[in-house]
Amino acid sequence: MDYTFWLEWAQFAVRWLHVIAAIAWIGSSFYFIALDLGLVPEPGAPKGVHGAAWQVHGGGFYHIQKYLVAPERMPDQLTWFKWESYVTWLSGFAMLVVLYWSQAQFYLIDPRVMNLPVWGAILISVGSLAVGWILYDLICKSRFGEDNTRLMLGLYVILVAMAWGYTQVFSGRAALLHLGAFTATIMTANVFLIIIPNQKIVVADLVAGRTPDPKYGKIAKQRSTHNNYLTLPVIFLMLSNHYPLAFASAYNWLIASLVFLMGVTIRHFFNTHHAHKGKPWWTWGATAALFLAIIWLSSIPKADLGGDEDGTAMLTPFEQRFAQAPGFDDVQDIVMGRCSMCHASEPGFDGIGQAPKGIHLETPREIAAAARQIYVQAGLTDAMPPANLSYMEPQERAAIRAWFRAGEAGERMQAAAESAGDGASG
Repeated sequence: MDYTFWLEWAQFAVRWLHVIAAIAWIGSSFYFIALDLGLVPEPGAPKGVHGAAWQVHGGGFYHIQKYLVAPERMPDQLTWFKWESYVTWLSGFAMLVVLYWSQAQFYLIDPRVMNLPVWGAILISVGSLAVGWILYDLICKSRFGEDNTRLMLGLYVILVAMAWGYTQVFSGRAALLHLGAFTATIMTANVFLIIIPNQKIVVADLVAGRTPDPKYGKIAKQRSTHNNYLTLPVIFLMLSNHYPLAFASAYNWLIASLVFLMGVTIRHFFNTHHAHKGKPWWTWGATAALFLAIIWLSSIPKADLGGDEDGTAMLTPFEQRFAQAPGFDDVQDIVMGRCSMCHASEPGFDGIGQAPKGIHLETPREIAAAARQIYVQAGLTDAMPPANLSYMEPQERAAIRAWFRAGEAGERMQAAAESAGDGASG
């Protein structure tokens, strides 16, 4: 069992944890927004109660009350909703590391966009997340942020700019994924650095017998509202890496920008409904129009980013190692015969309009760049070709395994040599 085997399982485990945590966070977030909007005044309610709601679930009735600021004394038991958010971000960041950073040459860097060194791409990746939060937080705390509508428009401009910026440095797949991570970082930082600390201030005032300042709840409510409108676009962006029509299109950054508007129209319908202010059905028409615009944008052909006839120009060190590894010529013939009818700019297999996952396997460069995917999908497993439609033979799969392991051994040897060289120079 080699490094790639364990890396695949690490990615699966982290992705599973990420999805579980995200379900918990999004579920609780949507529930509390709906609850808050649906509260109504209740005669005879205790002092300080802003509103109440009766709900039924699982065969039981629930009576829920919300205090505008806080109750007069600290309750004996208090449930905090924070770890759902923290685990979602931490597991998402771990997935960014084990997928996009550990395989930066394949997932993160596209030399036709910007030929970055691995360390430079990773620095841009993590730096953009930190800078995004700092910029957003400063704007929220400025005079500009006093008007929430103006603030939301300003945030949208920032997101559009980041969508375009990411596509100028990363591969299309990584660009949309990073835009989702950029947004999710803002959301979790809202919880970790603003909402929970403000709630702790209120709790400390209660314990000390002081009257809590309502401004802390107001600030937390503003950030929570932002999170509410950003949730659906983040889910779209996280799923986009599975759909090349979204991430590999000519206007992927504009598609992402329209997705944020869809998040607003969808949440506006539900938020209005939960607030007992009617059902603005027009929002679904607007959502459908935005989605049709996205579909149209995805159909626009992408400009040629460069390269040469046989695809050997601009090979990265990663691609060179696998293109020069023993057995590459045989593997190239296997892939061209068994895989390229689907993984092509113009797939020849009926019913397939776009190359699966946006992976093209028509040139030596493309095959070398997809070495790990070919190894996992057709060497370690028989996932590809699906149902073995092109009749890949066991000895061909063995050839793929031998070729990849030879290239991976060369990769480790070069990394060790570079590390030794750095030590000697130091």
